Amino acid sequence: MSVYRLRGVQRRYAGRTVLDVGHLAISPGEMLAIVGPSGAGKSTLLRLLNFLEPPDAGSILFDGQPVPSSPPLAIRRRVTTVFQRPVLLNRSVRDNVAYGLRLRGEPPDGRVEEMLARMALTPLARAPAHQLSGGEIQRVALARALVLHPDVLLLDEPTANLDPYNVALIESIVQEQNAGLRVTVVLVTHNVFQARRIAGRVGLLLDGRLIEIAPAVDFFERPGDPRTSAFVKGEMIY
Repeated sequence: MSVYRLRGVQRRYAGRTVLDVGHLAISPGEMLAIVGPSGAGKSTLLRLLNFLEPPDAGSILFDGQPVPSSPPLAIRRRVTTVFQRPVLLNRSVRDNVAYGLRLRGEPPDGRVEEMLARMALTPLARAPAHQLSGGEIQRVALARALVLHPDVLLLDEPTANLDPYNVALIESIVQEQNAGLRVTVVLVTHNVFQARRIAGRVGLLLDGRLIEIAPAVDFFERPGDPRTSAFVKGEMIY
C-alpha cells in the first residue's frame, strides 16, 4: 500500500492552476526527490502532502484512506516538514528541539540529547537560536522534526545556500533516517546533484505537471522525456 496516492489533484490560486498531478504514488520508506525550476509547483505539492492545504480537485489518499479537508490531528502528527527558511523560537537550541515533544505532552526520555549529538549541536545546546548560522538553524529545524519520530519527512530545499559541511551532514542524517528507520522522505530541490546523490526515485515538475518520475539512475541516465533530458543537462526549458 502506498503512503500517499494522488489522483487528479489540482491546486489553484487566484484562478490560476499551479499544480495539476494526474497520478502520484509514494511508497512507504522510499526517498523521493521532486526537482524543477522555481514556480513549478514543488512547494505547493509539499503543502498538500503535509495537509496544510486541501486540493481544489482530485483526491489524496494517506495509507489508503481519503484525506478530509481538515485531517484529524493523529494523521497530521505522522507528517513533519522542514522548510527552506525555518522559523525558530526565541529560545535555546535545546528548547527548540524539545518544543514539539512538549506540545504533544511526550517526555524527552533522552531523545533530545541524542538528536542534538547526532546533529553536532551539543556544544550549542544552550545557545540562543538567534545567534546561529544558517546551517546551524537548518540542523536545529531538522532535529526538531526528527525527534518526533515522524512516519513521513517532507523537505523543502533543506540545504539551499549552505556550506558543504552542513550539506553533507544534513544529507547523511536524512539518508540514515530513511534507511535505518524507514522514514518516508519527500525532498523538493533545485539541486539535481543532490537528488542524484540521495534519492531512490526522482520526478520532474514543470508548470505544475509531473512530467516524468523514475528511479534515479533511469531519470538521469535514460530519461524518457526530452524535457527531462534538457533539465538534467542544465538547459533552459522554462
